[in-house]
Amino acid sequence: MSQGTSFAPTNLADILERVLDKGIVIAGDISVAVGGVDLLSIRIRLIVASVERAQAMGIDWWRSDPTLSSQKTLENNPIQQLENSRLVLELENSRLQLELENARLKAELEKIRKS
Repeated sequence: MSQGTSFAPTNLADILERVLDKGIVIAGDISVAVGGVDLLSIRIRLIVASVERAQAMGIDWWRSDPTLSSQKTLENNPIQQLENSRLVLELENSRLQLELENARLKAELEKIRKS
């Protein structure tokens, strides 16, 4: 070790404080291809920063996320409740139509068997 060089001991708390203060971005892409045809493509983007640093970078998605926010959730929103009810009714309608078609096909098959 040359004179004038000093190594200050750093602990995990110091490193974490620096990372949260400055922020760190980790990005990567994973692709699986066979014969030149992409079968799977995964894009990974990770940002580690303090809340204050993230807000300074313009990132504040957690404010509007109902699972992370104390604001009204979408389930309490009357418009969202109507939309959910509509989707449930559409699914039930599809199920009933399939049952009807199934009964019609069974009757037709039975008619063919008897002839």
